[in-house]
Amino acid sequence: MKKLALLFAGLSLFVATGCNDDDEVVVEAPIVGVWQPIKKVVTVVAIDEDPVSDGISFDTDCQKTSRWTFINETTGKRTDVGDGSTPGTCTPTFDRNFTYTYDKTSKAIQVKYQGIVEPATGKVISVSETSLNIMFEDKTDPTEFHSETFTLKRIQ
Repeated sequence: MKKLALLFAGLSLFVATGCNDDDEVVVEAPIVGVWQPIKKVVTVVAIDEDPVSDGISFDTDCQKTSRWTFINETTGKRTDVGDGSTPGTCTPTFDRNFTYTYDKTSKAIQVKYQGIVEPATGKVISVSETSLNIMFEDKTDPTEFHSETFTLKRIQ
């Protein structure tokens, strides 16, 4: 009976202290890689107006060939593809190289597209080995909040 009580006490102590690891490190996947956009949500909230959100799925065959490539820690390329004017053809709708900065601590990201003066600023909402959620805010109009949130899946 004493052995059973001792065993129970030891197991209780192990359960109470063995699973608390305050030094646990959360490993975040890198954003470097090739990503396919799956969905975009555009949200607009104007002063004294009801908020409006619109979800756009990248589900056509052409849209599925769109890619965001984060080549290294500072450069990349974004190619958005849509249906061409001729049925059955795909056409790039946005094709730009970019430079970017990403602060893993604050999750802030700034993307500067080649040929576009104003950089896109935003936040990485989440990143894993298989998915990336990134939100960009457009602050050009002080009377409204405008954001675009992209969901992407890693393909390489």
